[in-house]
Amino acid sequence: MSTKRTPVTVIGLGQMGAALAGAFLDAGHPTTVHNRTPEKAAPLVERGAVLAATVAEAVAASDLVVVCVLDYPAVRTLLDPVAAELRGRTVVNLTSGSPEQAREEAAWAAGHGIGYLDGGIMTTPPGVGDSANMILYAGAPELLAEHRPALAVLGDPVDLGADPGLASLYDAGLLGLMWSVFGGWLHATALAGADGVPAKEFTAVAVRWLRTVSWFMTTYADQIDAGEYPGDDATIDVQVATIAHLLHAGEARGVDGRLPRLHLELMKEAVAAGHGGDSYARIIEAFRK
Repeated sequence: MSTKRTPVTVIGLGQMGAALAGAFLDAGHPTTVHNRTPEKAAPLVERGAVLAATVAEAVAASDLVVVCVLDYPAVRTLLDPVAAELRGRTVVNLTSGSPEQAREEAAWAAGHGIGYLDGGIMTTPPGVGDSANMILYAGAPELLAEHRPALAVLGDPVDLGADPGLASLYDAGLLGLMWSVFGGWLHATALAGADGVPAKEFTAVAVRWLRTVSWFMTTYADQIDAGEYPGDDATIDVQVATIAHLLHAGEARGVDGRLPRLHLELMKEAVAAGHGGDSYARIIEAFRK
């Protein structure tokens, strides 16, 4: 059986782009790189990468072209002049942007006969190459299937389906979830720390608690899809009373209470609207407004 690796081109060698190219090199893929400032390519060239002097030279080197630059206008500026050279090749755009920009880029690619996948990298540069981390992909499923062996060296490829905007949409939503979790964890750690509990000790328990929270999320997702919010685990009325204990503990310790007060405000709005007996999942209706 052949062990020959697919040639890959990486355009854009910021911290993330360099990490992507490095992961391809580590996995034995012939890797061509291009960057506006060629000096950034030096460490990769030392590891075996080929530096392309122009974008046209870079895309001609591989059927799989991975782009990771500042924004979508930068992607278009780079690729529009070489659209003819890209015909029949696959562009994997791992640049951060909006779902609307991703769909527009996919339409541009289709108009030029270019295969297109849009992606979201769900890790920081040091995590690239670790299969425990996800790389989200959206676009033609057959393209992801074709290039999965190569893309899998970057992280676990998660196929979100044919809509090219979904990777950016998921990326935005998951980042929002991350910041909310960080905020809740930092508030809780400050609360426990006020009584002398080290952050590491508290966090060990908090991480275990998040496994239970994930169970609630899975249960609530079914309720959200059904549009029904039975309060058979814990009602909003009960959680209004519970969060009062959190606020009291924080106030007694001088811990900023803006974050839990936001949750309390949302819950009180639901109660006032007659939904106190529903589950916490009902709060999604406040965000939908």
